Amino acid sequence: MNQAAQVYWNEYWKDRNKPQSVSAWQFGADPNTLAKLVIDGIKTATCSGYIFYELENEPLPATGDYNIILNSDDKPVAITKTLEVTITPMNEVSEEFAIAEGEGDRTYQYWWNEHERFFRKELNAIGREFSEDMLLVCERFEVIHV
Repeated sequence: MNQAAQVYWNEYWKDRNKPQSVSAWQFGADPNTLAKLVIDGIKTATCSGYIFYELENEPLPATGDYNIILNSDDKPVAITKTLEVTITPMNEVSEEFAIAEGEGDRTYQYWWNEHERFFRKELNAIGREFSEDMLLVCERFEVIHV
């Protein structure tokens, strides 16, 4: 976590008993636009490829996790709390979840097209192939501070 995120986190909790576990990160495809959707209450879900957690030996997100959302300049813009995490094949992600991601025209077709494009590019970069049933880590969250 960078210094700006640490200050933001500490200022939010002040004298309250702050949780020890927090991650600071930015959304991959378009950090500023996606962070604004979170701030505006439109984006209440996100997903990532399960394979990337495996390859990077990173722990999966869990219910109750706190996250500092960063913009493209790595400046903190919001704190979220994870409400739910599921591992779901991409071709089984519900329309309701896709819409909760809040992107584009907020249709399932938009969600599918953009996520397929994104995952194809990311997987290609590491010598892997896209599959419609690739596992996704699907998270629902709430904003607790802006």
